[in-house]
Amino acid sequence: MAAELEYESVLCVKPDVSVYRIPPRASNRGYRASDWKLDQPDWTGRLRITSKGKIAYIKLEDKVSGELFAQAPVEQYPGIAVETVTDSSRYFVIRIQDGTGRSAFIGIGFSDRGDAFDFNVSLQDHFKWVKQESEISKESQEMDNRPKLDLGFKEGQTIKLSIGNITTKKGGASRPKTTAAGGLSLLPPPPGGRVTIPPPSSSVAISNHVTPPPVPKSSHGGTDAALFQTRHHSHPTGSSSEEHWQDVKDRLEESK
Repeated sequence: MAAELEYESVLCVKPDVSVYRIPPRASNRGYRASDWKLDQPDWTGRLRITSKGKIAYIKLEDKVSGELFAQAPVEQYPGIAVETVTDSSRYFVIRIQDGTGRSAFIGIGFSDRGDAFDFNVSLQDHFKWVKQESEISKESQEMDNRPKLDLGFKEGQTIKLSIGNITTKKGGASRPKTTAAGGLSLLPPPPGGRVTIPPPSSSVAISNHVTPPPVPKSSHGGTDAALFQTRHHSHPTGSSSEEHWQDVKDRLEESK
């Protein structure tokens, strides 16, 4: 079921790649590109690197039609499926396989050094991801295999909770606070002492009034303010306003 859900993704596409027939390896010293006929490639076309699950595929395809020329499945890198040559960074040896299980080694090369770098990095990144996925899967499996801690109650199992009374330092029960008349909360009295409860707040008279200072009396038996008010409101009929104010001024001078 997991294999059916895997999809193929494209890791790298290079439009120009050359394919060479290579001689058998003579020793364990590695392949050398200088032993190939680099100026006479046996085939040229397009290269695509795809992945399906953990396996990467190097596909050599026709540039125009896209027809598959050869395919090299890669299960790990570096490995036997893809090897670098010892004398150049632009050439590689890959192992191609057909559907019948037969395999052969061929050489591939890129004219641009940047294309060779992308080819190499694409394979490295894919198998780095494969390694990380394997480690995550392994850790998850180990977590599942660990015995689970059962904190549930067994059948018929009970627990008993005991909550004691809160006591003072001397061991006696804590005393409640005393509440006086009017809702005033008082602290508890000391041992052997007396507490005088103040009268209720409603019986305390609070005065916010200020007694005004006495007003000096004039020599005519009334206050200056009363004299001024009398003269201001009851001036003789027919007199002018100037004469009225002069009369008031004279009387104020006499009262001093």
